[in-house]
Amino acid sequence: MNQPRTLGELKASGYQSLGIKDEMRRNLIRKLKNGEPIFDGILGYDETVLPQVQNAILSRHDMLFLGLRGQAKTRMLRQLVYLLDDAIPIVAGSEVNDDPLRPLSRYAKDLIARHGDDTPIDWIGPQARYHEKLATPDVTIADLIGEIDMIKHAEGRYLSSDLTMHFGLIPRSNRGIFCMNELPDLSAKIQVGMFNVLEERDIQIRGYPVRLDLDLCLVFSANPEDYTNRGRIVTPLKDRIGSVIRTHYPLTREIGIAITDANAWTDRAASPLPLGEGSGVRVLVPAFMKEILEETARLARTSQAINQQSGVSVRMAIANMENMVSNAERRALLVGENLTVPRVSDLAYLAASTRGKIELTLSEDDGAEEKVLAKLLGEAIKNLFEATFEIKQFRGLVEWFEGGKTIQTGDKLPAAEYLTKLNEIPILRTAVMKYVERPELQAIRSQAESALIASVMEFILEGLHVENKLNKSARVGETVYRR
Repeated sequence: MNQPRTLGELKASGYQSLGIKDEMRRNLIRKLKNGEPIFDGILGYDETVLPQVQNAILSRHDMLFLGLRGQAKTRMLRQLVYLLDDAIPIVAGSEVNDDPLRPLSRYAKDLIARHGDDTPIDWIGPQARYHEKLATPDVTIADLIGEIDMIKHAEGRYLSSDLTMHFGLIPRSNRGIFCMNELPDLSAKIQVGMFNVLEERDIQIRGYPVRLDLDLCLVFSANPEDYTNRGRIVTPLKDRIGSVIRTHYPLTREIGIAITDANAWTDRAASPLPLGEGSGVRVLVPAFMKEILEETARLARTSQAINQQSGVSVRMAIANMENMVSNAERRALLVGENLTVPRVSDLAYLAASTRGKIELTLSEDDGAEEKVLAKLLGEAIKNLFEATFEIKQFRGLVEWFEGGKTIQTGDKLPAAEYLTKLNEIPILRTAVMKYVERPELQAIRSQAESALIASVMEFILEGLHVENKLNKSARVGETVYRR
């Protein structure tokens, strides 16, 4: 409320203008000194990507984030606004955020010439200083730079006058951040049109001698150039970008799980919608089920059946987590449970949340994605089972099955039925009860022990199946394990 409202008041306040990159540099230095986080909710980049971003800002560079899909490029770019001041003054009515002390456009210069120190001042916040454009084939120079407005010309203004120009997104981002997403999708001739913006910080419209000394931080996102054949970044444009920062997928399973936990919607007991009703079902996800999903995504990133140039987004693990929780929630509603724990049988419907998130290298047959996913899930369960159990400890259980015995599981069975069956098989009960004593499972065990036991029971049975110790026959909602 006490901000200056006229140019005279602004001068009297002692306000000094600062370039956008110097402003970002100053605020970054303050955050680094105070130990404040630079980005919120960005995990796994502390020792790899974030130092490169910080160096680029300290160097006053424009930046290109280069990486496969689902690597938080856009999220980081949008959080750059947190390095901007809370508010800056502009000449009231200016289309290009004119600095009252250093006016840029003809409109602002004429207004100050007429009103002097009485020139009205507006204040804009960080969000108003960030503009983003998705590169598509139909983007034109007029969209980015500007065009002659023939209506203004018809009103009597000269074609060569600044007042006849309609400014595009880049000049309208003056004193702010302009982001171009998916830069390779921008046609080569449009990329060439940005040369001067990147290097000399000026623009030209229709060949008229219009020069605007823009104050900009330009940032871009892109997939690697060899990703499909959509396009490429022209070399002179890349040469003008100060820092090219390579992003990556989570380097460890633990980081991947943390990212999924931070982004997946798993709290189903209450609805996030004001007028909606939650299901009333609490779904408690044990660590080993999270590990199965993350290990599946990690295996997909090395699978020869999947196009690795396309990548496997972290959105796959997030969507799979949500679908797994939803199936557990649905089962609980059908059998009348208020507390439940996801099981291996809840992974049967993950194809819906995986389709479109993996690009196969060869087969385009119907059901090919389901087959690849089933194989990846099997490999993930096998890896985790071998890391958790000694297979030889289940020799007696395998012998129990060899007597013609079977165990039925499925996403339609309540946890109580698992407990009844478990009490009939002492060797399986011993293994299950020993596993549920693990420290990371105690919070869930204290709330839903029977549901947790059912989940661990399915994990062990499926582990023996992928180790070729048991056979399995499955149909919708029902799985039978036998020797």
